Amino acid sequence: MAHHAVSAGGLRCSLVALATVLAGSSPALAQETPAPQAPQAAADATPEQGAIVVSGIRASLNASASIKRNSIAIVEAVSAEDIGKLPDVSIADSLARLPGVTAQRLEGRDQRLSIRGLGPDFSTTLLNGREQVTVGDNRGVEYDQYPSEFFKNVVVHKAADPSLIAAGISGTVDLRMLRPLAQANRVIAVQLRGQMNGMQKLNPDGKRYGYRASATYVDKFADDTFGIAIGVSATSAPSQDERYNAWGFPTLADGKTLMLGGAKPYVQSNMLDRYGAVATLEYQPNDNWHSTLDVLYSHFKETQHLRGIEFPIFPDWSGLGGGDTTVIQPGYKVNNGFVTDATISNVKAVMRNDYNQRKADNLSIGWNNVIGLGDTMHLTVDASYSHAKRTDFLLENYSGTGYINAGARDTLHISQNGNGTFDIVPTLDYGNAANFGITDPRGWGYNGTTAVVQAGFLNKPSFKDDLASLRASLDGEFAQGGLLKGWEVGANYSYRKKTSAFTSYFLCPKGGGTGCTPGSGTTTFAPIPQAAIIGTVPLAYLGVPRMLALDPMYLYNNAYNSVYDNRPVSLVRDNSVTEKVWTGYAMIKLDGDVGGKRLSGTVGVQGIYTDQSSTGSLSNFDSTTGAVIVTPATGGAKYWNVLPSAAFALELAPATYLKLAGSLTMVRPRLDQERVNQEFSVNPANLGSTDPTRPLFSSNGGNAALRPYKSANLDLSAEHYFAKGGYVSAALYYKRLTDFVDPNNSYPYDFKAVVANLPASIRDQIGTTIGPVASPGNTGKGSVKGAEVTASLPFGLFAPALDGFGIFASASYTDSRIVFAKAPDAPITLPGLSDWVANGSVYYEKAGFQARANYRFRSSFLAEVAGLSANPTYRTAKSEGILDAQIGYEFQPGSRFAGLAVMFQAKNLTDRPFITYQNNDPRQVIDYQRYGRDFYLTLSYKL
Repeated sequence: MAHHAVSAGGLRCSLVALATVLAGSSPALAQETPAPQAPQAAADATPEQGAIVVSGIRASLNASASIKRNSIAIVEAVSAEDIGKLPDVSIADSLARLPGVTAQRLEGRDQRLSIRGLGPDFSTTLLNGREQVTVGDNRGVEYDQYPSEFFKNVVVHKAADPSLIAAGISGTVDLRMLRPLAQANRVIAVQLRGQMNGMQKLNPDGKRYGYRASATYVDKFADDTFGIAIGVSATSAPSQDERYNAWGFPTLADGKTLMLGGAKPYVQSNMLDRYGAVATLEYQPNDNWHSTLDVLYSHFKETQHLRGIEFPIFPDWSGLGGGDTTVIQPGYKVNNGFVTDATISNVKAVMRNDYNQRKADNLSIGWNNVIGLGDTMHLTVDASYSHAKRTDFLLENYSGTGYINAGARDTLHISQNGNGTFDIVPTLDYGNAANFGITDPRGWGYNGTTAVVQAGFLNKPSFKDDLASLRASLDGEFAQGGLLKGWEVGANYSYRKKTSAFTSYFLCPKGGGTGCTPGSGTTTFAPIPQAAIIGTVPLAYLGVPRMLALDPMYLYNNAYNSVYDNRPVSLVRDNSVTEKVWTGYAMIKLDGDVGGKRLSGTVGVQGIYTDQSSTGSLSNFDSTTGAVIVTPATGGAKYWNVLPSAAFALELAPATYLKLAGSLTMVRPRLDQERVNQEFSVNPANLGSTDPTRPLFSSNGGNAALRPYKSANLDLSAEHYFAKGGYVSAALYYKRLTDFVDPNNSYPYDFKAVVANLPASIRDQIGTTIGPVASPGNTGKGSVKGAEVTASLPFGLFAPALDGFGIFASASYTDSRIVFAKAPDAPITLPGLSDWVANGSVYYEKAGFQARANYRFRSSFLAEVAGLSANPTYRTAKSEGILDAQIGYEFQPGSRFAGLAVMFQAKNLTDRPFITYQNNDPRQVIDYQRYGRDFYLTLSYKL
């Protein structure tokens, strides 16, 4: 491990501000202000036109189609089948079925959403029209933090209008809670769901069974002028994961034949416990005042047990010093330039018993007031506060046969499987405690200046995110009528601060010594306490018969000494990012006839002033001792953005619409990219070098002056709605991206300011003071374009005998080209973009009975996964197709069980694993994660 520090003085981060172009967008809900409506005959759902009353899946699809049809904006929507009943297991599951929307699975759950090929960094999430903070590391909302029972519908805006504050480039997801005054009657609803994972539990302290319970109460009082909605939810959801991770694939001496460099198979058991509550108070005493207060709170704790073995395989990647490496035995097999079968001797493996716990709290409060100022004018005032806090406890425990060179060695037989993983069959019995002890088997420990006995490691990061916002708008109608229907002006101020703090510790066996250093007498090897052994676990899916299952918390509390990790690379991670944003907007609303066709629309502009800043730290040299010290640092930027937009919906024929939207949008970069921190490094091996590729000085960190991504967007949608339900639509979209952030941007910097603080013996040997600064920069540009088609077809359209049957299907194609200034002829792949995405649902629902099967497919894409030290990295994920199904029955009115419903659901029936590979070579599989199938049985009752 190299000695790291942080750059001294004030490093200048490159700033790039590119000109923007005009465009326009589609309208959307802004807080509680009604959305502009697309042209539609008011009588579309009247009995005269043969409207029918449906429930369950069909009711959900009809409500979603109504939202899409009635909006001038180009939107997609998911609606609850009933109060507290979104049509899927989670919010992310429902969103992943929408046209042009995909989800990457994490721990077996749908999480990272991509909209039209752009990942979660390019979208925003709102709650009742209000921007939200997140329990995640950056801006992307983790949908697990929201109990799905609390939402009436979820709308994805694929374009923006001026009244949509904090819109994203790819889209904006708006989670909407129900409104009690809109409910016809009192509602009391309860739901209980049991969950089972299809695999037997993989760890002795894991579980395969879970539950979910919720209750909702909705009522109106005072002559229906005051309404209340209260919901509570509790979840305990298990998941399991057979995991395989390859270190990489170096080449043999011939420079061509690839071989597995090392691997770590392990089994993982997770348990997500979440408790949530929501309350909505709605008051409308007259037509001139409407007040709504929303409060949502959720707490979740996720616990993970991970057990596995790290096997070094390739000799050059396995060295323990003094030529002590693995040995490839003669007779290995090669197929198509790839070693597929081999015996490896002299292997020194590391057995892992890890434990992760993550706790988070999320609070959201919003108070909206709409005040009538006459017949056609309204003043809307909205205040909101969103808070999230998360703490992690990430514990690693290592055991082996001896400290570094000491101890017995293993002989492995490796053979490649058809899925790209490798069976690894050991000779040592990793389930025999007599063979192993608490130690640092491969000498990983290094504190920046000397070795430490790293028998374990503890990371304790914490994050706090706060956002306060105040908004006011005034809207009215034009008296003269005609095409100019109305107007709206408004302003919004928001203050957001995200604080990230990191603490880490080296863990070494209890005994003598100080600082965990072997030179001070620290114990290098200790027997495993009998009380820590809770059994064994098999890794049989990859050929390992068994390994020791240890209680990680027992080891932490009883077997270790801990030493604070004060390496410069660890000390300069703490930071905060603050954003003060003033937004003003104005727009004109259109509604009238043009050439005998009904036209609705909006035209307007946003002006946004941003004051962003970051506090953190840099490292420097002490002028007298030359020691590395950490010093505070601040940075930031202030800038304007002007975002024009326009959206139009033309009714070409009855129930047939052509929607056109153009907009200029922006989305802010990742918060960790806006940090001011810089880690300064000196490489003594390059002391006399004048070669810029071998610099003595370098620095790596964030860019507090980083600007938002920008996009000029053009969207076109053709939609036709059928009188008896259902619709077909086709959409085209184009995005021209500028100020695209290059996370690996770097530029030369003269570090001469630090030279005077170095010892004279070093100063005299310096070849050059020029070195690279790695810092994100707005150096990229490019485009995204694509097409979507959707069909929601109840089969009753074709024949009365088919009433109750139907399909909902969509397909999309997206193409992108993004380049950075440093490599204009080498386009990159956008994270999260699948060229092809398809979803298909077949359903039947009638007389209380319902059944549905859904299949979703996405082609290969660049996935974000956890890399070394849990840092995010990107690898290509294989295409995947996932099949889900459900069947249920709701007792009908007149039955003694009326109001009772039962539902059985199954997820991932295809048992599709998540697989990544590198270098555009599907043979080079890096990650293989199998989650198994999940089954759910739900009972619900509504009064």
